[in-house]
Amino acid sequence: MWTSWEKIKVPRGATAIASPRLPNPKPSSLKDVRSPLDEPSSPSIARRLSPKAVLHSVRSASSVLRSWRSPPPSPCAEKRIVLYFTSLRVVRKTFEDCRFVRSILRGHRVAVDERDVSLDAGFLGELGRIVGRRRGVTTLPQVFIGGRHVGGADEIRQLHETGELRRYVEGVAPVPAGSCDGCGGVRFVICATCGGSHKCYSHKGGAGVFRSCPACNENGFIRCPQCRTSPAI
Repeated sequence: MWTSWEKIKVPRGATAIASPRLPNPKPSSLKDVRSPLDEPSSPSIARRLSPKAVLHSVRSASSVLRSWRSPPPSPCAEKRIVLYFTSLRVVRKTFEDCRFVRSILRGHRVAVDERDVSLDAGFLGELGRIVGRRRGVTTLPQVFIGGRHVGGADEIRQLHETGELRRYVEGVAPVPAGSCDGCGGVRFVICATCGGSHKCYSHKGGAGVFRSCPACNENGFIRCPQCRTSPAI
């Protein structure tokens, strides 16, 4: 509806100009201010704010922040993956996490230096020296890519679900065809010095005594010389 027009009184000699008659503004009440806020959201907004959509947004934001905070290492000739895990079934959750991470890394068809702490306790001490006493790093498994600590099962699972793990493993040497002829993929062989007993007979001091074999670990194993990689991460 058009607003009514009226003539404004002007001095003699001046031209009268028509001006619209504006309604008197009424002060907004608290009810008027709150009414738009109380209106229900549209169906499209409700769909965007569904729990599934919110969870996906949080995961995406977390992955982006992680990439900003710690970007993936640049590809290089020495880039490789080191996995600390255990093959023992003593703790079910730990065993399942280790098996899950191993299957994900193997699915990318890249070479992985798997270090089983249940076969060699020295790996556990090695992991402790690398990461120190950082919170949450004492659990297994733990993954290092290109010399950088990536994380455990939760971090690998999230990177795998968002598709970012593929970028992290770019530049890693592909897994060799077949299994190792020396160990069959176990990564350990029986010590040839002590025959796997971890004891050696010594004639020092005049009387023969058994001493611990210096060539193997406490289980009488040594790392396979054919598939062993450099000990430095």
